[in-house]
Amino acid sequence: MDDRVRYKIAEAARMAGVSPSTLRLWESQGLIEPIRTESGQRLYDASHVDRLKRVSWLRTEKGLNPAAIREAMKSGEHDSHSPLTPEADGHAGDKAIGPKLRHLRREMGCTLEKVAEKTGIAVSLLSTFERTSQGLSFKALHDLAEFCGTTIPVLTGQAEAEGESLVRNGEWTAWPPTSSGVTVQNLTTDQRQMECHRFQLAPGASSEGAYSHEGEEFLHLLAGSLEIVLDGDQFFQLREGDSFYFESRRPHSWRNAHDGDTIVIWVNTPPTF
Repeated sequence: MDDRVRYKIAEAARMAGVSPSTLRLWESQGLIEPIRTESGQRLYDASHVDRLKRVSWLRTEKGLNPAAIREAMKSGEHDSHSPLTPEADGHAGDKAIGPKLRHLRREMGCTLEKVAEKTGIAVSLLSTFERTSQGLSFKALHDLAEFCGTTIPVLTGQAEAEGESLVRNGEWTAWPPTSSGVTVQNLTTDQRQMECHRFQLAPGASSEGAYSHEGEEFLHLLAGSLEIVLDGDQFFQLREGDSFYFESRRPHSWRNAHDGDTIVIWVNTPPTF
């Protein structure tokens, strides 16, 4: 019996960082062929999601048209260039995060169903993340770590340390990629009193909901535009060169409001994220 996890179009689109209408368009262009149920419903398994991410990368990063994408996918040329390969995008160490959270969940005596009930994250997404360390939104990743009594920097191997921390340009380690086009890179090699990160947000990327925690936050926009919402009703539009401070206990959400990538230096203190 085929027991692979399968996703509906909205779930698959979210995991690939695109819209359901984009998936339908790509299907009409011959870039993806989903599984069809007897009733005609589209379903996608893990291999489909991986293919969708590669198509998205070839389209946005390489600027290829559908015909060129089909050729690239057929020839396998993307395998040596795509940032989805762990060695290429610095996510090699992140593969342990899913299993680490699974270990913590089991130590807590919780089932996937219990975690889903407490966090609001679908069981299918939790199961996939525990196996692959991929597929969760930014907010879901935060909520899952909080439920397990830990933080993402701790899970990515940033231990407490003293002394200097030098990270060369482009040599950042990174968090697991989220489903919404959010890339978070560590600007320190160890866990300090400040969590310093470089956020790179694809067009339309967002936190996918509000979250809060203890501490204070400071951010500085290097490029693009960022919309921040505090307490659900206070809107702030940040542009290149702007800086912003707020208390982390206030529910906050954010979205890339630029038609290109937005890049942010983001600092949390103390390390509670």
